[in-house]
Amino acid sequence: MLHGPADAAPSAGPTALADLLLPLTELARRREAVAQHGFAARWAPGRLVSVLHEGRLLGVLLDRDLGNGRWQGWMAAAEADWAGPFDVLLEPQDEPFEPMFGLVQAWNPVTVAQAPQLCARVLGELSATRLAALRAVADEAAQGAGPAIEPAPGRVALRTVAGCFTVLSGTPLAAEGDPRTDYQALYRGAAAALQAGAAPAAPAAPAAGRVASPPASSGAWARLRGWLGGDGLWRPALAALALVVVVQNVGLLARHGEEDDAVRFRAAPAAGPDAAQGDLVLRFRPDASAAEAAQLLRSAGAQVVAGPDAQGRWTLRLVQPGEGLAVLRGSPLVDAVGPP
Repeated sequence: MLHGPADAAPSAGPTALADLLLPLTELARRREAVAQHGFAARWAPGRLVSVLHEGRLLGVLLDRDLGNGRWQGWMAAAEADWAGPFDVLLEPQDEPFEPMFGLVQAWNPVTVAQAPQLCARVLGELSATRLAALRAVADEAAQGAGPAIEPAPGRVALRTVAGCFTVLSGTPLAAEGDPRTDYQALYRGAAAALQAGAAPAAPAAPAAGRVASPPASSGAWARLRGWLGGDGLWRPALAALALVVVVQNVGLLARHGEEDDAVRFRAAPAAGPDAAQGDLVLRFRPDASAAEAAQLLRSAGAQVVAGPDAQGRWTLRLVQPGEGLAVLRGSPLVDAVGPP
């Protein structure tokens, strides 16, 4: 039966359409920014790469060059809703980056070898400061030392790591019944398969523009889909959009209803040319370890503002400038320290 104009359903107004398309618009904007940036193809520490393995597109954040074309890094994924205490969500300061790999699994290390069949592409690059923060989270994961707060799947906030970095991460996993346990098992399997160079047979290759899920048993995958709402699409646009939204006002981690000292929101960046201004610039000795350096910064009450630059200098801000500067100057770990 034909219907005239009077019978037609009312059309959505411009505002409603804009709201409906906002996640897809944001996803397209981010990918366009990555394309326009034109990252160099060469692998380097801090670079975010996509690799094709058994018909599945996987993300890896590179950490160290092991030589002979082999690199150590961590798996990267899209599902911000599944973040645990050792997952690090990338933030606007890290842009541009492919949003499908906007969550770095510092608990899930992987070693990959450069090979043509991986069809690797560089889709982002973190600063040396952010890479140092990721290494600190990976050290926490190896030691099993996370924030002392209650499990709360789906909640994220900023917390302090190694006394001088802040990262956006999730809550600890519950001892029983936490759906993130199955999720982590799936990605551990994906990392093992990628590292071994062999994975279980996969279905058809993923559609263009969508990252396929890692290999999984049908039962486990069904449970994960159910926890996400049963749509089977992993809500990629929502996960990508969350990487911006949570920085502003979503899900402060708390213990017994009170804010924990180690979990807080980062203050909004100051405007103007002095936004990254610190109290001093410091360069560590080449033989100083990351753990020793972090301990020294804690002792001096120092916060990292930027760095290291091409000369290995860190810009710091001190809680107590006089006392903190004396601690730094008296340390054998410090090669040079002075005003910015």
